[in-house]
Amino acid sequence: MTTNIETLLEALPYIRRFSGNTIVIKYGGAAMRDDALRETFATDVVLLKYVGMNPVIVHGGGPEISEHMERLGLEVKFHGGLRVSDEDTVDVARMVLLGKINTDILARLKRHGQPAVGLGGEDGALFEVSPAPGSEELGLVGVVDSVNVDVIDHIAEDYIPVIASVGTDSDGRPHNINADEAAGKVAAAMGAQRAIFLTDVEGWLDDPEDPSSLVRQATAAEVSQALPGLEGGMKPKLSACVEAVTGGVEAAQIIDGRVPHSLLLELFTDRGVGTKITA
Repeated sequence: MTTNIETLLEALPYIRRFSGNTIVIKYGGAAMRDDALRETFATDVVLLKYVGMNPVIVHGGGPEISEHMERLGLEVKFHGGLRVSDEDTVDVARMVLLGKINTDILARLKRHGQPAVGLGGEDGALFEVSPAPGSEELGLVGVVDSVNVDVIDHIAEDYIPVIASVGTDSDGRPHNINADEAAGKVAAAMGAQRAIFLTDVEGWLDDPEDPSSLVRQATAAEVSQALPGLEGGMKPKLSACVEAVTGGVEAAQIIDGRVPHSLLLELFTDRGVGTKITA
């Protein structure tokens, strides 16, 4: 009983601090694939809403997209941590993200007591999208040029917005969008207090082969200096963190989504977890 009370008292100042503020959460990795972790994530987000925060979820679905592509006999290929996307790849991505993952998140949030609304980049002209730099190698991969914040704000008054990382360009051509990049853009556009990225490692490892090399805190300038030498999936996450904090977000954090309730541990405890990026 004493331990439970101490935990509540530890959380209280953080609840007071974050109440009324927007928290953008990039949802992905193991937290999206493991059924028990999907449930704890849903309960954590619902709790944030109940204590007065405004959680906004931005999700990808890389592993499930890859699985469906392999079933269909389509080549799965990455370049610089981003999925190389032709028309067939984008069709599969949209089917998986909007038709499967987004609706599953909505159902879980509803089951735990909070209604939510699913969005894609076309809904309410949420995203303005253009081809990503290097599109000659990446194919139909887009970047978010702007975010229609009014759409999210309107929904967030009563519901939890759940945003899938897809969109179309000005010609109506669909593009695959990296979910980390989309989350960073959404957080910056909304002036969120926090942008939190769930992943499958403890955070940013200075040496990817050495778990003890976790970088617990860094500035946007330090991350920007390191980005050219990075490869793989951590690169777009760190780039999105820089996008968020240079756009006005107080801090961006990369945390281990394999740990149950890592979202609450990061927000509501003194010790925190993962890597914290500040301006």
